[in-house]
Amino acid sequence: MIELIPGQLLTKEWITPIDFDRANGVDPERKILKLAVIERHGKTGNTGLGFLAGTELKEGAIASSVSHDSHNLIVLGTNEEDMALAGNRLRELGGGCISVRNGRILAEMPLPIGGLMAERPAEVMAQQNQKLRESVELLGAPESSEPFMPMAFMSLAVIPHLKLTTLGLVNVDQWKIVPLLAE
Repeated sequence: MIELIPGQLLTKEWITPIDFDRANGVDPERKILKLAVIERHGKTGNTGLGFLAGTELKEGAIASSVSHDSHNLIVLGTNEEDMALAGNRLRELGGGCISVRNGRILAEMPLPIGGLMAERPAEVMAQQNQKLRESVELLGAPESSEPFMPMAFMSLAVIPHLKLTTLGLVNVDQWKIVPLLAE
């Protein structure tokens, strides 16, 4: 799985046993969450699934269409129900950022222009962004945490070492798709 390196865009590969019978492999106590990268431009319909270790979220899900470089939909969560709600809501909004817990939207910041921008006044966007940042604390992230920033780079398959794209898990150093399950 992808392991975050705190304060960096570089990642590490972490091979560890996962209990798929317990929450489909998600284990917030070990900081292992499910990660999905979903093609959102109507070209392939591909979805890459994997795991991300090192985030501070303890419950719920976050999602964003700010996902470099192709800006596909990226969703990170502790459960598939909240992940699906987050992803589907962003589809309705035409993009943006969102946080969800227990089937309820906590905060959202619509970015309907290419999933990256909005025509709303800066003051409105600042308020939505602040509410979004505060909402991740309700999901268990520390106040100083900024989970949307590292998540935005988890699909950028030019920054070493391991990333997730719509085609699956990519070993950037070897420039190849690698299996989710190690032998």
